[in-house]
Amino acid sequence: MDLSELVEQLNGLDFENVGGWPTPVKILAAVLILALVLGLGYFVSIKDLYVTLDQQRVEEQSLLQSFEKKAFEAHNLDQFRKQLAEMEQTFGALLKQLPKDTEVPGLLEDITHTGLGSGLEFEKIELRDEVAKEFYVELPIQIRVIGDYHSFGSFVSGVAALPRIVTLHDFMVSRPDNKDGPLAALGLLYLDVTARTYRYSNKDTAPGAKPGAARGRGA
Repeated sequence: MDLSELVEQLNGLDFENVGGWPTPVKILAAVLILALVLGLGYFVSIKDLYVTLDQQRVEEQSLLQSFEKKAFEAHNLDQFRKQLAEMEQTFGALLKQLPKDTEVPGLLEDITHTGLGSGLEFEKIELRDEVAKEFYVELPIQIRVIGDYHSFGSFVSGVAALPRIVTLHDFMVSRPDNKDGPLAALGLLYLDVTARTYRYSNKDTAPGAKPGAARGRGA
């Protein structure tokens, strides 16, 4: 059967008498119906299953990564515990460097001796209000000294070497005023700096109180 005969048979088909169709036409119709059913089945059901399968694969990879991470942590649990103990020990050592209220006067003396030993003259050393942080209390100390650049550097190095934690902030170097003519003649300068020391915060101690202050030249 050539194509022209097949076209003629298709044009003469009686849809009310499907059983009387020629065999080739029946085969072609069956193939078309099968293709249509498969296409509809894919778009209606199988496509959604593929989407679900892709989601399951992504979830599987996530679970595998989570399992590998937990397996690694479980394998190194003893090492993690050892590191935690070392961190707690280090943290405890750092806390011991935080001065207590009763040690503040001694700390002021240490800072003063460090400055005097560096060749500085103190214009002012004064405690400011405490500032409460998350687990510690910060105590600012306002300092003004007279000296030269070499003495300033020696003082900063000496403060950094103190056994207690003291940090220096807000450096400002200025020349003496006209009324301090002798200082200017000697080439001396003013250094204003804020030293901050810290103590461990506990609920029994209310921050904000000023333990005391030291003023005066040569304190």
